[in-house]
Amino acid sequence: MTTELSAATFKLADQAALSPAQQKLETQLMTFIKTHLNTPKTGLFVIHGDAGTGKSAVLAAAFAKLQAASRSTTANPLQQTNNYLVVNHNEMLKIYKRVAGITPELRKKDFQKPTPLINRLAKTDQMADVVFIDEAHLLLTQPDRYNRFDHQNQLQELINHSRVVVLVFDARQVLKLKSYWQTDALAPFLQQYPHQLFNLDEQFRVTGNASVIDWINHFTQGQLTAKPHDAHFDFQIFADGQPLYDRIRQRDATAQLSRVIATADFPYVVNRGTWYVTAGGLKLPWDKVNLTDDPWALRPETLNEVGSIYTIQGFDLNYAGVILGPSVGYDAKTDRVIVHPDRYEDQEAFKNRDDLGQLAPLKAQVIFNSINVLMKRGRYGLYLYAVDPALRQRLLAL
Repeated sequence: MTTELSAATFKLADQAALSPAQQKLETQLMTFIKTHLNTPKTGLFVIHGDAGTGKSAVLAAAFAKLQAASRSTTANPLQQTNNYLVVNHNEMLKIYKRVAGITPELRKKDFQKPTPLINRLAKTDQMADVVFIDEAHLLLTQPDRYNRFDHQNQLQELINHSRVVVLVFDARQVLKLKSYWQTDALAPFLQQYPHQLFNLDEQFRVTGNASVIDWINHFTQGQLTAKPHDAHFDFQIFADGQPLYDRIRQRDATAQLSRVIATADFPYVVNRGTWYVTAGGLKLPWDKVNLTDDPWALRPETLNEVGSIYTIQGFDLNYAGVILGPSVGYDAKTDRVIVHPDRYEDQEAFKNRDDLGQLAPLKAQVIFNSINVLMKRGRYGLYLYAVDPALRQRLLAL
């Protein structure tokens, strides 16, 4: 693995670098695949874990091992199996394809978006042997004409066309209602199939101590606690967006992989000119549509842009400057963080669904999920600025 790829994005590690928990997961996963490859019903292996717990890293390592066995000239139970890794995230797909270009046992065609793979397998009436799904919480749970998906549930369709499915799922990273699973819906779904669950709970991305993670977790549940202090993690709250950006530029010059990212609270229309994020004295353009093969975080010019959940989810930064936009506010009476879905500009996230009941609490959860994703990007530091004056003053008072 090159230094560029191992240091950037999600941490792609070789076997020696996997933690004991990750090695245990990889061993159990490979055993499960061999056991269920030729059984009558599709086997499901589900990996749970919060942002930054190394889910993508171990998934990538296990998939490389699977493909090495599949393409080996030495007879083994996995030889000549037809396998894919699926991710419904353009920027992460680019990273996986870059990895394929430098890893002998991998091919770029091994990595797919879900809809094209589903449609191709259905059209040719084929079965994949093993399908890995990274960020399964991004799969669609309703039809989507824009994405040319005409069925009801992408996970169900992938199961229908696979002998074994391995999926990474984190309910706290669901960012759209059209990907939403009711809290109690996943368990009975899994009960239809032979399945195994594995939970990763060790934080690998954010190097701050437990108090840093606890602070973020409390914030994304609306609770404010004392600002944590960790000599090895730079956590700062800013009174203006410009000094936050200046700090990110300094960090990028010395440590690289430092970017400003924001909640989806500022207007943006695809391919309709340049749209800006404003944060006090700071005004920077939103990330542009990226038509290159390089992920957003690896392109030097994006230091002068603001990244979104759609360009940064699943990736490591060294330092993250997070702008909390107008949808994130503060209730002084309850001393709680509150959110305003009517001020959230990503209306694609809130396309109505008539099967989910009351949507107001689900919309609020989507916003808190997006904050969780953003705040857990930085490995060595987190810088915050809140557009809402009341929230900004309360954070500064911490």
